[in-house]
Amino acid sequence: MIIRFPAHYAGILMPLVLSILMTFVVSGVATLKNLGPAPGFVTGWMSAWGISWLIAFPTLLCALPVTRRIVQALVKPA
Repeated sequence: MIIRFPAHYAGILMPLVLSILMTFVVSGVATLKNLGPAPGFVTGWMSAWGISWLIAFPTLLCALPVTRRIVQALVKPA
């Protein structure tokens, strides 16, 4: 069963999910580049991912409003 949140949570859920997915992929690539497919790869990846996410989520919360304004300035109104 999937938990369904009320629509007003979308503003926090979007950066939450985005930060989880993006930091997972980017930290995995960076860890693989630095360690290679070594025995400690998964442990190093999860450690890097946790630290990355702790920084990325609050950063996204702050950057998202600025990003929306920049994009609105670059796009013609519908």
